Amino acid sequence: MRVLMFGWEFPPHITGGLGTACFGLTKGLLKQGVEVIFVVPKAYGDEDQKAVRLVSASDISVDITDTEYKEYWNRITYMQIGSNLIPYVGPEEFKNIVDKNQLEDTIKNDSVLSSKFEFSGQYGKDLIDEVKRYALVASAVAAKMDFDVIHAHDWLTYPAGIAAKSVSGKPLVMHMHATEFDRSGENINQNVYDIERKGMEEADTVVAVSNLTKKIVTTRYGIDENKVVTVHNAVEPSDGFDTDVDRHVREKIVTFLGRITFQKGPDYFVEAAKMVLDKDPNVRFVMAGTGDMMNKIIKRIAELHIATKFHFTGFLKGGDVDKMFALSDVFVMPSVSEPFGIVPLEAMRSNVPVVISKQSGVSEILIHALKVDFWDVHGMADAIYGLLHYDGLSKMFRRYGKDEVNSLKWENAAVKVKEVYQRLTGDNI
Repeated sequence: MRVLMFGWEFPPHITGGLGTACFGLTKGLLKQGVEVIFVVPKAYGDEDQKAVRLVSASDISVDITDTEYKEYWNRITYMQIGSNLIPYVGPEEFKNIVDKNQLEDTIKNDSVLSSKFEFSGQYGKDLIDEVKRYALVASAVAAKMDFDVIHAHDWLTYPAGIAAKSVSGKPLVMHMHATEFDRSGENINQNVYDIERKGMEEADTVVAVSNLTKKIVTTRYGIDENKVVTVHNAVEPSDGFDTDVDRHVREKIVTFLGRITFQKGPDYFVEAAKMVLDKDPNVRFVMAGTGDMMNKIIKRIAELHIATKFHFTGFLKGGDVDKMFALSDVFVMPSVSEPFGIVPLEAMRSNVPVVISKQSGVSEILIHALKVDFWDVHGMADAIYGLLHYDGLSKMFRRYGKDEVNSLKWENAAVKVKEVYQRLTGDNI
């Protein structure tokens, strides 16, 4: 079986859990005998292609004289989004990025309909133009390649998935990793919501990363629940990273790793930290990540007079994430709305006990994790304090947590995804 898969990012060029999940799933599918052609806006040449055939949309030519492509272009007029939109980034962080000139320019021609497009592959100011061009290229890819099913990850690639289905007539799977309600709460971007809804309506099957996400998809987008399948994410096995690192500090270390934005609940982490420090001042707190709430969080930490106990590392990936976990005594994920949450699995894989919010998809499958409501800062503080000060408790969660997470394999998730493919194609081999 061959799958044409669309994703906006692929390791090592990632900004969060989406690229990590795509990588893990493709490796799992390979073990199930599924061949994946993975199309990204821009390939850099250093991606791991053992499990996939990676196709760079920047290398695909489109014949702009072909009536079929022009007709498709006329059908994607519903994609009208402000040019300053960057997914997962709020207005304050966007302004900071612009002020620092950190946005990459997309190479443009006189018309959006050029013969070949050079994608930046970034979440930049020309994002929506890239999404449109990517969808157009998807129709060219679908017309030229042989495959059995189409699989598109998250809203940026939904138009590409629709385009590929329009050209090929092959069944379409839309993978919902995070909804607009997860990213923005009730203050949603209506245009993004419309793209998500349109994509799921056009899909033959929608894969949700948790039952929490499935509920949002059915209740907030009106998608038939019989069309939605839950497939929980997993985690890559440990690569044997050396955990013997020099801490340089005597205090215990509690870590938050994720975007510093509304969805991730960093403000609740700060309030819980204050309560822990009131009981035990010999603790340090680390916030690893960036986001639009950074200035607000720094201001609140200053108001609470705990600035000397907080450290900001910026965005971490790869080996730096492993090193941070090696330094950590407790990991906390206080998310307000988390479709799944791979990071706690990575922490547990590194022998770090975790505290997670009940409002996360990963809480549906984890047993050896302390779970609290994101708003219950007293409960969160008690959980952190308990793991820091009661050795029997922390040892139990370290031991059984690692065993539990080692059983959550991507190949198991891939089995469920392959079953979806087989139902859609009638291939039961």
